[in-house]
Amino acid sequence: MKKLLLIALMFGFFACTQKPTYKVSVKLTGAEGKAFLSQRMKGVWVKLDSAALENGEFQFKGSVKNPEVYFLSISSKKERLPFFIENSVISITGSSDSLSKAKVAGSSVNDEYQAIEDKIGEVSKQGSEIYKQSKEAEKAGNKIKADSLMVMAETLFNSIDEQQRAIIKANPASYVSPFLLSQIYYEMEADVLEGFLSGFDPKLDSVATVISLKERVAKLKLVAIGQAAPDFTMNDVAGNPVKLSDVYSKNEYTLVDFWASWCGPCRRENPNVVAVFNSYKSKGFGVFGVSLDADKEKWVKAIADDQLTWPHVSDLKGWQNEAAAMYSVNSIPANMLVDKTGKIIGRNLRGEKLRETISELLK
Repeated sequence: MKKLLLIALMFGFFACTQKPTYKVSVKLTGAEGKAFLSQRMKGVWVKLDSAALENGEFQFKGSVKNPEVYFLSISSKKERLPFFIENSVISITGSSDSLSKAKVAGSSVNDEYQAIEDKIGEVSKQGSEIYKQSKEAEKAGNKIKADSLMVMAETLFNSIDEQQRAIIKANPASYVSPFLLSQIYYEMEADVLEGFLSGFDPKLDSVATVISLKERVAKLKLVAIGQAAPDFTMNDVAGNPVKLSDVYSKNEYTLVDFWASWCGPCRRENPNVVAVFNSYKSKGFGVFGVSLDADKEKWVKAIADDQLTWPHVSDLKGWQNEAAAMYSVNSIPANMLVDKTGKIIGRNLRGEKLRETISELLK
């Protein structure tokens, strides 16, 4: 009897201390090669697990501390499927040719995420269709219609950002909220991002995304408006080292402009920067271009094509650009306006806002 009691107690102890786990069973028609489970960590894709495909089927097993977003990919395809993993039995079914449309079942957190994505997806689809119509009108020579449709499209796309912000604020304890915040934080100043994070339930403090965003807040505070711009030296197109402080000390105000030849929004903004530069360079306005290019030939060509006649530097490390890391730049175009002493007095000034700011400063 005592032996039976001891066995029962041991079994009960084992059951109570057994680590919660997940099992993700995947079945994708047409899938070949290997499947990978990855996460995006500090701007870099990190493969955490892999499995060989057998008739399009495979499994991932493990344990997570908190429900978080992982990405499923197939070696023969470029597409990735984001989904939430929690310690439960999860199934994913679909086709390797349309991985983003695969059905995920078994995760209540992912169900919550998918409901939000479906809602936002509809708005995005409407915006994309109107954007397409705008481009067609522009091609047909109907500028008035094209501009009107483009405003409508931009309004819809902006509403997605607003919807996500509202969802985050309304669901401070949801594991989905940190992921949504990670999709829209790129141009947030330190105080705004910190405001969202401080509103989260304490249980989210150990979520990797929250930890990463708190680290970003700390870095942003070092390059916030009112702070001294961190100095750096980087080579220009001729291979000569150029120091940031040597540039801004010669101007009344200098726009430190992070861009790249491959960045569409950057190239579209360049004519505006050129126009403001040409209007105010005689009064002390300068620009210092920092490129996130990795191909020197394309970088130099873009400078010439866009007629960017100010100093340019790059370490040709792409997204690993050391100056961009120093300034917590993880989306471009991005810029900082500094005065003659190197004090940061503005951030991410684009379009008419850039002209208005410089005009007011150098009037």
